[in-house]
Order: sequence, then structure tokens, then C-alpha cells
Amino acid sequence: MIEARQLTKRFGGRTAIDDVSLRVERGEVVGFLGPNGAGKTTALRILAGVFPPSAGYALIDGHDVVREPRAARRCIGYAPERPALHTEMTVSALLEFAAGMKDVPRAARSGAVAAALADAALDGMGARRIHTLSKGFRQRVGLALALVGDPPALLLDEPTAGLDPEQSADTRRMIRRLGVDRAVLVSSHALAEAETMCDRVVILHRGRVLTAGSPASLALRLRPASRVDVEAAAPAEALAAALAAVPGVRHVGLVAAVNGHARCRVEAAPGCDPRAELAERVAAGGWRLLVLAPVETSLEEAFLALVGGQEPDA
Repeated sequence: MIEARQLTKRFGGRTAIDDVSLRVERGEVVGFLGPNGAGKTTALRILAGVFPPSAGYALIDGHDVVREPRAARRCIGYAPERPALHTEMTVSALLEFAAGMKDVPRAARSGAVAAALADAALDGMGARRIHTLSKGFRQRVGLALALVGDPPALLLDEPTAGLDPEQSADTRRMIRRLGVDRAVLVSSHALAEAETMCDRVVILHRGRVLTAGSPASLALRLRPASRVDVEAAAPAEALAAALAAVPGVRHVGLVAAVNGHARCRVEAAPGCDPRAELAERVAAGGWRLLVLAPVETSLEEAFLALVGGQEPDA
């Protein structure tokens, strides 16, 4: 549904993206992830038909965005990070204007506006003037603009940028719902979002795709060591020493030590599950075991392991 084939874009002597390929099917939410400056917005703008690539192809439902721009744009809804909103207009008036620009038949425009308002969780807001809305609701208006005409594919550029935690969570849930019957490509530099919002992720760094896969599989592949948190009613140094003596344990770090309780994070060799023996060592020390829990690798940690902590070029 959304496809990039070896996309490259140069601005003068600078290459913004290089040989980027990805594909998003209907029913998928795919995260396009990477630090600021990685090239995510450039790739999305090419897919949206804002400007052409220097090399490669961008396809929406099989339509080349350069050779068949009108057909491609009928299938896509694009929400930039900072949507251009005519703030003196009402929400409904702006959406009706967008419906006309998208060639929605006049008789169907009121229905298209109502559907976009409902999908963007803006019910009851149609008569409000945009300048009276909070930033969170203005972001939803930008999303509603992308949804006018019910396009089967969505391009969302940093949809949670600048939102508070509650608004961000609402937006993530909305995107998951929209992805049930659409192809959704959503860019973000907040990697933790992908773990709750995306089926797959494509990681971009310095304009090139580094890797792709499900959040869980990437975390496992890029940081395969087993980690376990152990908390006990024990002296911190004694607990750490006892845990470090377990076969297969590579490192023990002290997380916290308060009021005679200590929590350690144990890292074991790949494929090793040391939990049973860790529990035995705590019992052998005469200490009360309070916590013994595996630690999941986050996508944030996986990304840092992948890029080696490098910053993107300015």
C-alpha cells in the first residue's frame, strides 16, 4: 500500500536520504524511527508527493507519486508535524474546504467531514474556530485533514510532538485504531512510543535504513543478553557478591539500596536463565527474597546499541 524503493534525495551537495526502502501493508502501523535529522520527514514528504526523489520510486497503492500524482494523492492522507491551519476558520469549514481540494463530490462532503471528525475524536468540535483550540486539539485537526475522504493510507509525521503525556497516550490509541483497516506510516524520534503503537519499526540513521522488524524482535536481536532484577532484604555489597558468583552471570549492578533492602540488576550470557540459582543464592545467604523479575530490553536501548551512541550529522 505504501512503498519506497531505493529512495534517495539530495539537496545541493547534501544527501538527506540514501537508498531507503520500506513497505507498509493495509492493517499495519509501521514506525519510522530515528533521531532528529535522520531524514524521516524528507522520506515522508516524498511519499506524500510534496517533492520528487532524486532517485528511486515512491508508490501509494501501486501509483507512482511522480508519474501518477493525482491517483496517488487520492489514496493518501498526510499529516505533517506542523499542519498549516487557517486558524480563523471553524474546524468543519476547514475540513469541507479540504474535501473539495481532495475531489470529494459536493453531495458527499458533509458526510466526509463528519467521518473525519469522528475518526479524529473531534465530535462536537466542528463549530469551534481553530484559534480557540489547544495544541492537542489542533494536532487532531491536522489528523482530521489527513482523514478527509477516508484514504486507505496515512503518513503521520511526529503526531505526538509537543503534546502532554495524556494527549500523547490518546493519540497513540487513536493511531492504533486507525491502523486496523489502513496502512499507517508514523515517524517519531520517541522510540518508546513504537513499543505500544507499532506492529513493525524501520530505524533510520543519517539518511539510511539501519534495520527493520517488530519492536520485540529488534530489542531481542540487538541486546540479546538476559537481565534479571533481584531485590532482597540484604546488605547491598553482600547481595551483589553472591549474585555475581552464579555461573553465567556476566555483570551485577546495584540499582538501589534503602533501609536494609538492596536491588541488583543481573546480566547473564545470551541463552542463560539464571533465575533459579539466583533465588537459591539469596536463600543461602539467609535473606528474604522480595523481587525476582526479568527485565525486558527496550527499543530505546536497542537503538543506542545499534548506532553506538553516535549523534546524527548536523
